[in-house]
Amino acid sequence: MPIIDIERVLPDAAETAPAGLAAALADATGRVVGSAPGRTWVRLRALPAAAYAENGTTPPPDALPVFVTALLAQPPKGDALVEQVRALTDAVAQALGIDATRVHVQVAPPGMGRQAFGGTLIR
Repeated sequence: MPIIDIERVLPDAAETAPAGLAAALADATGRVVGSAPGRTWVRLRALPAAAYAENGTTPPPDALPVFVTALLAQPPKGDALVEQVRALTDAVAQALGIDATRVHVQVAPPGMGRQAFGGTLIR
């Protein structure tokens, strides 16, 4: 059930994702979370750089971040969570061809009991 939201801050608001990028990200993140084919969903979005800011500085175009939110039925805990976040970071960075320091991962609260698919609540 993983739902992975990936938001890239891009200098050109009109830039679109290259063909196949969302699929590559779904494959890469699906491997990290260990889901079966068709069980990891990726939503890839662009955020214009004009709608992004950092306090006290303006990042150069080649240092704009990528934000990842991972909704999992039951995220791992402890060291396993640390390892999974690192692996997600690396997988997204590799698929996008950017440095991993630009990828920021947020793990959402467990989706079990909160997320439904087609009207069926995940339990």
